[in-house]
Amino acid sequence: MAIYLDAGTTYSKVITEEKIFDESFFIKSAYGKNYYILPSKIIKSQNISPTSSCGHMAQADNNEIIALANGAKKKGISKDATILDLGSRDAKWIRFKAGKFQDMDWNTSCASSTGATVEMLLKFYDVNVNELKYNEEKFVVTCGIFGMEKIMDSISGGIKPAEAISKFIHGIAYNAWNFAHNPDKIYLSGGFCQNECFVKSLEKYCEVELMGRFLLCEGLIS
Repeated sequence: MAIYLDAGTTYSKVITEEKIFDESFFIKSAYGKNYYILPSKIIKSQNISPTSSCGHMAQADNNEIIALANGAKKKGISKDATILDLGSRDAKWIRFKAGKFQDMDWNTSCASSTGATVEMLLKFYDVNVNELKYNEEKFVVTCGIFGMEKIMDSISGGIKPAEAISKFIHGIAYNAWNFAHNPDKIYLSGGFCQNECFVKSLEKYCEVELMGRFLLCEGLIS
C-alpha cells in the first residue's frame, strides 16, 4: 500500500491508497486515493513506513522544494507562476518561467513569516480563527517577537485581541509577498489557505489562487 507523507511541524498531510486513519482525520477521496490531515505527534507515535515523504517531522527522502515544484506541475501551474507554501515552521516559494525553473527561496529561521506564532497567539488570547477579519492597517512585522510585543501593547491600549492579531496577520501577508519578490499573482499552498484574514490581506498586494494543503504531498506521488 502506498503512503505519501508531508510531515509538518504541527500537522501532517497524508495521501494513502487505503483508509488507515481514524475518520475524524479524513478530508476527502479523489482519484482513488484518500486524503488526511492529522497532528504530527500522532504520525510520530505510529509505526508508519511511507512510500515517499517530506517535511521537518519525518525522516524524509524528498526535498520540500522539489515536492512543491512537482505538485505545481501536476496542477498545470508551472508555465509562468510563483508558488508560495506557507506553513507553521517555514515559508518557501518557487518560480517558473516559460515552464522552466527560474528561482526559489526558503526561510526556515524567522517566525514572522510562519503560522506557529499565529497559533500561539490564538491560544494565548483565546481567539477563534473565525473571529479574525481583514484589517486595512498592518503591523510592520520584521520579527515575530517584536510583532508579539506590538500586539500586547495594542491590547493593553484597548484594542480587542482579534483586531490586533488581524493586523499582525496582515503584516505576515505583506512579508510573504515581499519574500516572494512582489509577484502579480501567488499560487498559495499550506495551512494559510484556510485563513480568510490572511488570504484577504495578501489579495491587497497580488492576485491569489488557493492550492490547498496537499500540494507538497501530491508532489511526492510518482
